[in-house]
Amino acid sequence: MRGKNEMRKQKGFSLIELLIVVAIILIIAAIAIPNLLRARMAANESSAASSIRTVNTAEVSYYSAYPATGYGTMGSLGGASPCTPGVATACLIDNNLAQNGTPAGTGKSGYTFTSGVVAANGINARYFVNGMPISYQQTGVRDFCSAEDAVVRFDPTGTAAAAPDACLAYAPLNN
Repeated sequence: MRGKNEMRKQKGFSLIELLIVVAIILIIAAIAIPNLLRARMAANESSAASSIRTVNTAEVSYYSAYPATGYGTMGSLGGASPCTPGVATACLIDNNLAQNGTPAGTGKSGYTFTSGVVAANGINARYFVNGMPISYQQTGVRDFCSAEDAVVRFDPTGTAAAAPDACLAYAPLNN
């Protein structure tokens, strides 16, 4: 008698009940985690395209402010705080973005940004800016770039544009 009543008053979960709960949690995680990673990559790509647009705006402003120099490099578009505007540090973009392509730069939202200028007739007549995923297929799947026409373009292979003409060959971003 004593054994039968004690078994009915047993508290807690059986092993099979715990295994069922763990299995349900794993199924939900298997569905949710890939979607979360895709959403994170989409957010990184959106941030990268926005950063390229920011650099385009800064390049136009830099060219207007310093016509004898022409376009500027990423380093010359930024400047450490407190920033004093000048040819070497125009204070047009956040210094974290400006220093992103340097060895000290750690990336911004899963992307690394670089830029370059092409001199002609004594001024920097052309520029390009490039944003590429830090880890292809993990932080992003597309490479973004822009040149002096200020159109943001992308390359779905995630390879970096090394010059304005290479960037101009990419497809324009439609958003």
